[in-house]
Amino acid sequence: METDTRAKPQITGAGADRLPAAVGEIAQGIDEGLHLGAQLYVSIGGRPVADFALGGDREGRPLEPTDLALWLSATKPVTAVAVGQLWERGLLALDDPVARHLPEFGEHGKGDITLRHLLTHTGGIRMLEVGWPHASWEEILDKICQRRPEPRWTAGEKAGYHLTSSWFVLGEVIRRLDGRPFSTYVRQEIFEPLDLDDSWIGMPEETFEGYGDRIAKTYNTADDEGAPFRRPREHSWHGLERVTRPSPGGNGRGPIRELGRFYEALAAGGALDGRRILRPQTVEALTARHRVGLYDHTFKHILDWGLGFIPDSKQYGEDTVPYAYGRLCSRRTWGHSGYRSSTGFADAAHGLVVALVFNGTPDDAGHDRRMRRVLEAIYWDLGLAETPDDS
Repeated sequence: METDTRAKPQITGAGADRLPAAVGEIAQGIDEGLHLGAQLYVSIGGRPVADFALGGDREGRPLEPTDLALWLSATKPVTAVAVGQLWERGLLALDDPVARHLPEFGEHGKGDITLRHLLTHTGGIRMLEVGWPHASWEEILDKICQRRPEPRWTAGEKAGYHLTSSWFVLGEVIRRLDGRPFSTYVRQEIFEPLDLDDSWIGMPEETFEGYGDRIAKTYNTADDEGAPFRRPREHSWHGLERVTRPSPGGNGRGPIRELGRFYEALAAGGALDGRRILRPQTVEALTARHRVGLYDHTFKHILDWGLGFIPDSKQYGEDTVPYAYGRLCSRRTWGHSGYRSSTGFADAAHGLVVALVFNGTPDDAGHDRRMRRVLEAIYWDLGLAETPDDS
């Protein structure tokens, strides 16, 4: 009988013993070179089950549960919640044309695009390059406003994931209606009320400097052919510009436990520890299916969509649907994932909240495989699904 002589990755935090299969899958990904480490937060009924980090952040330094990880597109629901708050206050309606609040956006044939279209990725202004982080907020908005909709695209009738463009527009609508910069608004109206003290979408430079090594690194772990690359190359995503300049759809950053706490508040109807950020009806509206059965021309797959949230869509292909929550989640699951690295979601049928981030970005297939395995292992570990037959 062979003995496993591989070094066990270091674990910091609590609850790893409750999730042995999930820990094993994360460790397997380290062995495969898919990531150096991961942070995982899991709770049931608002009570933490696990809050730990496994593996390394950089040579000689373990990843800690308190490190500020990059959420990438798992950031988008925070911006959606900010829009929901302004909707509750009567400052906007979901079917308002964007140009009602941002007149210059209506130029070049975009007058019919509504806030709902932006939140459901049906507006037709997909732009891969908006100039962030080097361009100023104003320059980015001007570039988007000068853009024409894609040809043969009727807003609301065709879908295609908008990586960044529509989210800067939503951020500007929030700024104009409230008066505070977007990054200040989400900090004061969402993160601080929930005691998410280390969560930011763009932070002051002096705050960045104060965090030091707690700003976690992310690594490219795929080569040009898509095979795992065993000597990870640092992404530039943890530098000053990319951490301090806000991108409303992509550079949320904080310990993954705080993204989990954000979902706990939503799962509890919009409040956490007596502090409310949304009414229950608004949470229901944001997480309901507003876009059903449409083919997404960015992901090349059918996906349902809420208002800034992705509901479980495995009915369109449980092994192929992107940004999935695994085969074992219920139909009452909603959340959002980030590029080849992160996810956050609530499964209302089980009272389950999961937030997970890997610090390596392998090819799509490698990431999808590890994400599905870890998420499914969480359900097995918690007795929410039958243990797989290993015979």
